Amino acid sequence: MPPRTSNRVAVRVPFGDRLAEAMGTTSQPDESPREIRKWVIPSLLWLLTLCAVARPQWVESPVTKTLPTRDLLLLVDLSSSMNQEDFTNKAGKKVDRLTAVKEVLGDFLEKRDGDRVGLVVFGDAAYLQAPFSTDLELSRRLLDECEVGMAGPRTAFGDAIGLGVGLFDESDAPAKTMIALTDGNDTKSQVPPVEAARVAAARDIRIYTVAIGDPTTAGEDKLDEQALKDVASAANGSYFFAGDRKSLEGIYSELDRLETRKVKTVSHRPRRDLFYWPVLMAVLISLGEKSLSLIRLRHVDRTAEEPQMISVNPLTGKLELGP
Repeated sequence: MPPRTSNRVAVRVPFGDRLAEAMGTTSQPDESPREIRKWVIPSLLWLLTLCAVARPQWVESPVTKTLPTRDLLLLVDLSSSMNQEDFTNKAGKKVDRLTAVKEVLGDFLEKRDGDRVGLVVFGDAAYLQAPFSTDLELSRRLLDECEVGMAGPRTAFGDAIGLGVGLFDESDAPAKTMIALTDGNDTKSQVPPVEAARVAAARDIRIYTVAIGDPTTAGEDKLDEQALKDVASAANGSYFFAGDRKSLEGIYSELDRLETRKVKTVSHRPRRDLFYWPVLMAVLISLGEKSLSLIRLRHVDRTAEEPQMISVNPLTGKLELGP
């Protein structure tokens, strides 16, 4: 608000106008800017304060994040049967079964955006190679590090399903899926694969089995298609046979069709507060106005301290102010 004004003691004289003219001061020029300063500066400070209280914000570009809607667990057989070279890669060269699985499964992982993917490998026993994660590049790298026989020469398929069921216990995803790539010939499990599949079905876990191997093979490396079909049926899934790399690619396309999903995304727009700018402007204007008032007051005080004398100019007959 403007400073309070008080009337000063003055001497009334009939030649007041001539006296003011001689002193070179008039009331009109001085009072007008002073009156403007009385109301404009406080009004401007009030408006800036209102702007700051309104809390203006700068809304930045939206940042979107994909939320996982499905947990997908891959069960990869690393038993000695996966060392059979009966698959053909993209270059037309004969490769072992695990190498073909790595190539095609790697391409499959690239399309899993929006899923959490985990990896379990099994041989004589089942091991967690990669926990559930949306970092698909990490899952692919850990898959590439797998080698035939690193988990033992035999096949513990039932134990791998049991381990997977345990991993899903802490999952809150709406869809839970296992994809098992194996010859199905269980030679080491403590729990039969079908029994483990029934436990998975009771916990709303679906299992798809992919047969990897030659149906004509005998012995411990034989392909047990019936066991894989029984596991898929018990866990409300489907059975697929991968005779070569092209068939394996087709299986993943079919899985994409069967396992439809909705990708859920959330969007957030960061906001930056801007209230400090009107506050800063108000402070600077206020400090500037007060500084000018102090300078003006000191100037008036110095002028008042100097002795003044009024004289009459003999030529013009006007009053003049002088030391």
